[in-house]
Amino acid sequence: MSEDISLQVVEHQESWLGSWFRWCPTSLTLLREAEKSLLNNLKKSYQGKYVNVGNVVGNSESNVWTVCMNKESPNTPMVLLHGFGSGVGLWCLNLDTLASDRPVYAVDILGFGRSSRPKFNTDPLEAEREFVASIDTWRKEMSLNKFILMGHSFGGFLAASYAIKHPDRISHLILADPWGFPERPLDVAERYNVPFWVKAIGAILQPFNPLFIVRTAGPLGPKLLKNARPDLIRKFAPLVQNAEEVIPNYLYHCNAQDPSGETAFHNLMSGFGWAKHPMINRIDALRKGVPITLIYGSRSWVDREPGFEIKYNRKDSFVDVQVISGAGHHVYADRAEVFNELVSNLAEHVDNGTLPPISIEDEQENHKGKDIENISNMMNKIQSGKLDEEDTID
Repeated sequence: MSEDISLQVVEHQESWLGSWFRWCPTSLTLLREAEKSLLNNLKKSYQGKYVNVGNVVGNSESNVWTVCMNKESPNTPMVLLHGFGSGVGLWCLNLDTLASDRPVYAVDILGFGRSSRPKFNTDPLEAEREFVASIDTWRKEMSLNKFILMGHSFGGFLAASYAIKHPDRISHLILADPWGFPERPLDVAERYNVPFWVKAIGAILQPFNPLFIVRTAGPLGPKLLKNARPDLIRKFAPLVQNAEEVIPNYLYHCNAQDPSGETAFHNLMSGFGWAKHPMINRIDALRKGVPITLIYGSRSWVDREPGFEIKYNRKDSFVDVQVISGAGHHVYADRAEVFNELVSNLAEHVDNGTLPPISIEDEQENHKGKDIENISNMMNKIQSGKLDEEDTID
């Protein structure tokens, strides 16, 4: 395992954040060590390096932190975009399997993780354009021509936006529990029976970034995250040594830095669960020849209805919707083995120039019964009246 890290990049970023770091017990060096504690659990070797993407955002040069695996493989490369408040480290349950027979590149989205933290445009569409431009400039610097693009949550939103802008680069678009697809309901408070006190707190906190409390807590920030996300810690415990310390430590150092990407995300959102410019209203601009697979967790808070809509509105295009039983929003970690098998199967079809079958019987046989449910086939059963009692979705 190796890191081609430029200490000059770290020193430059830390120099103007010194006063902030004195309040928050963090630094880019500590973030680096926290990431290594996660990636050291990998069995296969990896290389980490900064990729200069120039002045894609603001007036100063930016660098995108990239973890590369199996670069020598001739098979179709795969690029991974993490979710909000995350970084490349949380792919540690997936990287060994996904990189077993192809190049895999996991990047810290600009403004997150170990990547540069530039000041994004406050206009949501312009900020989205800047994110997409940074991804494509990174692609050029990495000399990637065509690849499988997979994004989780906010990374799924950006992956879809990138595919719309650069369809020639996408061999297969994989959206894992993507954020920002549905429209925000006009009656959201009534529909979700939100108590008055929750609405009042929401109104007070609306002007602030989603994770501002992690930074304002100062030295108490790491303990706050540890107590707030025991569920996330449990997901990684089988593989990650000392997960109860390593996971919250990594998340803290990812989010205690300058909140550049978080501020941009805040400008893109309309309430935490929705986007100001929902992707469902724009996905029809994606070239029909780009295959899409949407993967949801059966217990996730993310609305799966947009996946159904995309499936049935793009009848002349390959769109598959999969739901992994028992998984929540972090679908890649909740049922990592099932998720890895599904994504690896998709990638193998890309290599062979074929499209995967969407027969629910085939999927159940391959994934031991009800690990994966194919939504399109289940909807067909409902319409034909052939849905059995055991054919249910969590």
